[in-house]
Amino acid sequence: MTATKTGAAGNGGVPPVRKVRQGRRKPEFTARRGFLIAVFMAPAAIFVAVFTYYPMIAGSQMAFRHWNLSDLTDTSWVGLQNFHDVFADPAWGTVLGNTGIWVVGSIVPQLVIGFALALWLRRKFPFRGLYQALVFFPWAISGFLIGILFRWMFNSEFGVVNDLLQKAGLINEPVAWLADPDTAMFAVLVANVWYGVTFFTIMILAALQSIPEELYEASALDGAGKVRTLFQITIPYIRVTLALTVLLRIIWIFNFPDLIFGMTGGGPNNETHIVTTWMIKITQQGDYGRASALGLIIVASLLLFAVFFLLATREKREVRS
Repeated sequence: MTATKTGAAGNGGVPPVRKVRQGRRKPEFTARRGFLIAVFMAPAAIFVAVFTYYPMIAGSQMAFRHWNLSDLTDTSWVGLQNFHDVFADPAWGTVLGNTGIWVVGSIVPQLVIGFALALWLRRKFPFRGLYQALVFFPWAISGFLIGILFRWMFNSEFGVVNDLLQKAGLINEPVAWLADPDTAMFAVLVANVWYGVTFFTIMILAALQSIPEELYEASALDGAGKVRTLFQITIPYIRVTLALTVLLRIIWIFNFPDLIFGMTGGGPNNETHIVTTWMIKITQQGDYGRASALGLIIVASLLLFAVFFLLATREKREVRS
């Protein structure tokens, strides 16, 4: 006790200054550390190689061979013949047009409705957590199950859709929604919009919660209205999230045959077939060569679209900045 006081007094009452410890040096990369990293990564790499890359390579080479389950004795090399057969098929034009309608007719309503719901859920009001759970619930259900559910809802004899429309006086007799080529695509679009709104709501709501409140307060002091605030603050602040969300959702919708198979199976008369459901149909027919060729066309198209989309959005961001 005496020594402590004496030391403090000898320093003028100022406690001794402790030496600041220097930060630890980053360990050097050695052959032993590299070997350990490789050992720990090997199981995952082997799993991905066996169950992802090998099937991709094996399926890709089928696209250039005569590969049909009806005659497995002949798997000769046919070059681009399978690709020619895909483009020459009479159903190709219908399927391609349906795919465009499926993607555009789904993505636009999903984006608009999802954005509106996200703006609404960002506000504070009683039972907001309950409403968020109800909005997010559809995303936890299988797409094929959603298709079966809506198939019953659009049933021409005892579906709830016809029942509600008749009670509202909008139709006089039941409509065969899924059996009529003029209404089948509309029905599957309604189901997909209901199912996909949740994704946009989740992503946009997360982005909206990152916007500082000071920006809205400054906008209110400047006298900006809701529309001006939306287009000058909200959308520019989350435009990167919006672009990536739209890109992911377009790719997802393009490769989403579950709902269509659950509702119509691609019918009637190929009027609801998109490229992915058509590829599955060709596979079920045993023509693996043509199905693989169509799969490569799908992958190449999505890669090109993703590259051009990212380049276009990057150029717009650079111009704005």
